[in-house]
Amino acid sequence: MKSEAVLMRKVAVGGFVSLLLLAGCGGGTSNNQTTSSGSNPSFPTISLLAPNCAPAGEPVQLQVVGTNFAASSVVRWNGSARPTTMDAINGLIAQISASDVASAGTAAVTVFNPGAGGGSSNALTFTINSGAVAPQSIAVDPAGKFAYVASGGCGGDASMYTINPTTGALAFIGPPVPTNDEFTDSMTVDPSGKFAYVASSGDVWDIDFGSVVAYTINPTTGALTSTTGGITGTGINGTPEFFNSVAVDPSGKFAYAADGGAFPAGSFGGDSSVSMYTINSTTGALTFTGMIAAGSGPDSVAVDPAGKFAYVTNFESNDVSMYTIDATSGALASIGTIAAGPGPVSVAVDPAGKFVYVANWRYDTEGSISMYTIDATTGALTFIGSIAAGTSAFSVAVDPAGKFAYVANWTGNDADGSVSMYTIDDTTGVLTPTGTIATELSPTSIAIHPSGKFAYVTNSGSNSVSMYSIDSATGKLTLIGTIGT
Repeated sequence: MKSEAVLMRKVAVGGFVSLLLLAGCGGGTSNNQTTSSGSNPSFPTISLLAPNCAPAGEPVQLQVVGTNFAASSVVRWNGSARPTTMDAINGLIAQISASDVASAGTAAVTVFNPGAGGGSSNALTFTINSGAVAPQSIAVDPAGKFAYVASGGCGGDASMYTINPTTGALAFIGPPVPTNDEFTDSMTVDPSGKFAYVASSGDVWDIDFGSVVAYTINPTTGALTSTTGGITGTGINGTPEFFNSVAVDPSGKFAYAADGGAFPAGSFGGDSSVSMYTINSTTGALTFTGMIAAGSGPDSVAVDPAGKFAYVTNFESNDVSMYTIDATSGALASIGTIAAGPGPVSVAVDPAGKFVYVANWRYDTEGSISMYTIDATTGALTFIGSIAAGTSAFSVAVDPAGKFAYVANWTGNDADGSVSMYTIDDTTGVLTPTGTIATELSPTSIAIHPSGKFAYVTNSGSNSVSMYSIDSATGKLTLIGTIGT
């Protein structure tokens, strides 16, 4: 990476790297400034804050990691004590209220040990942002009225927008809502437009386990309300899971989560599997129904438009797992795997259910798109070739008419990304490039409006969403503008 402002939270171990960018958030490190502790080795020292930032107005459960903490240690916020408890794994946990982070700015965090021999630690800076940080994924509701963005920094949030039906422009509904987990990865809206789901791969730094959180959608305002559908994963061997992606089948009865995790396969929290759920049609709550093995490091999941088949990209094993779906139970049954390019991170099925496209990510190197046809009877994929994409291809989407495909290219930290544009041969499924268009920093996700008239790209490095109109004849994008998250 080119900048300390970007944190890779899925570390490169055994080849597994799935980049979701945290733009300076997630874990603060010691600034080594002189404090009242002087040189006394028994005084407390802070080495890390997790998170070290938050959106304005959102309360924070702050983890303070360091040395020489005691049961009587107190975390201080700008010099004032805050409710503090010991955490056996990570040190201290302090409760930071909404009023503490009411407006954008910074705060100094210290730890004080009372009594004889006590004293105050060094100070680390906590940043309060005006909006959510490091957007990772965007989804548009089926009616095209609302858009939702999962953000991966500062504790994880969901930003909400209305969509202007004429211009495609986004407008904030209100401040971001918490996702109850740090480092969110995937935002999905169910086919009815009643529920939204956010998948999180957790935090490898403070062993924050992943989850899938459910929300109801207000049909009039589009506002999200957390429901009783939060799932904290437990893997095949009883270890916690870290979810990379969630998809809902077209009937809205079943959901599937790729459990590639924040750790490599076989390690703590590193199950390579797909979790299966049924969906409560009234509340949207998820009920776990089982797991099925995938390849190594599953990263993205998609369901075909008929709800008969599911496909999962496996980042470590460079292949795609294929499944049939039981129409009654929603259970998956494996029908094998097929090779993809290096680092497959995103999968999309065309709206006719004839073709599958996989974005293959390579750090700081030209990416590619693997193309497949679908056997309408068995669901098996047949490889029909690959085509170049931009640097570090990260997310692929197909327009609702099945005429055009788009790939968001992450490119690299501190550099504008791009979207590669393609036409689709409706007979063969082969893509033909039609050019690229710039985004802002480090794009991570692309979504197409149900009308096929607009496209939206999350820019992780610049905390924004780029908005585009789509030429109905050529599929080419034209920038409408950008909006913060």
